[in-house]
Amino acid sequence: MKKTTILLFTLLISISCSKKNSWNINEFGAKADGKTVNTEAIQKAIDACSEEGGGIVTIEGGTYISGTILLKDNVNLHVSENAILLASVNPNDFYSIDPFIDATGQYRGQCFIGAADVENISITGKGTIDGQGKMFTPNNAKKTLKKLGLKEKKEDVTSLIAKDNQYVSKNIRYSNRPFLVRLVRVTNSKLKDITLRQPAAWTLHFFQCNTFEVDGIKIFSKANKNNDGIDIDSSTDGIIKNSLINSDDDAICFKSTSLLPSKDIVVKDCRISSGWGAIKFGTESQGNFENITVKDCHIFDTRGGGIKILSADGANASNILIDNIDMVNVEMPIFIRLCERRLTYRGAEQQPVGSINNVKISNINAVSRKIEDLRMFPTVGFYFSGTPNHKLGTITLENIDITLPGGGTEEHAKVIVPENEKEYPEFTKLGITPAYGMYARHISNLITKNISFKTTSDDARKEVITINVDNL
Repeated sequence: MKKTTILLFTLLISISCSKKNSWNINEFGAKADGKTVNTEAIQKAIDACSEEGGGIVTIEGGTYISGTILLKDNVNLHVSENAILLASVNPNDFYSIDPFIDATGQYRGQCFIGAADVENISITGKGTIDGQGKMFTPNNAKKTLKKLGLKEKKEDVTSLIAKDNQYVSKNIRYSNRPFLVRLVRVTNSKLKDITLRQPAAWTLHFFQCNTFEVDGIKIFSKANKNNDGIDIDSSTDGIIKNSLINSDDDAICFKSTSLLPSKDIVVKDCRISSGWGAIKFGTESQGNFENITVKDCHIFDTRGGGIKILSADGANASNILIDNIDMVNVEMPIFIRLCERRLTYRGAEQQPVGSINNVKISNINAVSRKIEDLRMFPTVGFYFSGTPNHKLGTITLENIDITLPGGGTEEHAKVIVPENEKEYPEFTKLGITPAYGMYARHISNLITKNISFKTTSDDARKEVITINVDNL
């Protein structure tokens, strides 16, 4: 056999035996025509990829409409820069994975992109995943169903309702508002470079996930209510970095809607804006918050709290480091609250009152919002409160410079702050404080070093008030 023939034969054998590692959804019948609902085609591509051992499922070259799709083992869903994965406007095109009822009494679990009990998955690319959230308001969802001649599909939520049924709104609300991306009990997941836009509810939810990474993504979430940016829920060993999150509700939120903790997580080098809380722990907080670091971040245009650390339902929050944070146009720079609400989720038993201990906040520069932009006037720089029977543990504050709008009057200086031990743990529930710099009460050990408060107008309140603080 000639040498060239041998080489050609060897090449053909090599090609025929090579493993396929890329699947394009167009090969499975997907169409970027703005009309076709491509759920089945996209799911077939994902299933085929996983069944062959994994690889890349590519979405490129236009706008593709879909309902719920589920990622499988070893699949990288890659949305190219010239592509948009767009949620269908039909509420019946979405279904739930591992549903639950949250602290407000809302049914949760539906999702656009989901994954449950799988490993080694990723969502990458410089394209966009858009949830069309404005189309899932109650009125718009009803209009869509009527236009399509369909009835709303509802799942039975009876088994999900907690025995005590002490939800914030005191009633259960069924809603057809899918999360944009929801990962449940996933091991080793990654989101890289992708843009996530306009979900109907939360944008990115990790529940009981282990080993996750978020790097260089963009989130814009302002189309509906309860539209959090990233929710880390009873999940461990994660990093969120180099990302931009702009949401009307909490931007990055640590939760525990199960008894498992959220722990060993780092957030760094992010730009964050929120209509309620930029970095938040809680309020759903049955499992612990442990070993969490937030550093080197810029928080801006936040109508609510810059940093909120809350334990309401039994969580023991410990070993938390907040370091090198710059805040501009933020209403409540730092709020820490331990209370005795004790809601339950997912059939768990009610937990004892939790704790907040070993929290260090350092190297913070914060400038508050203007008076006319405040939810609660006058505001305060630090608002820390345990309860008479359950104190905060050790809180350390170092190298902090806070600029506030002032405006407090003699009447504000006489305010007595209610305890509200079982209320929703929010500064607006406790109300105005008689101090403009720091109001701190029910704390075992408060350590301060190099703290500065400035006001841009006169304030008749005291700079600092501490009540029932054992060691200051």
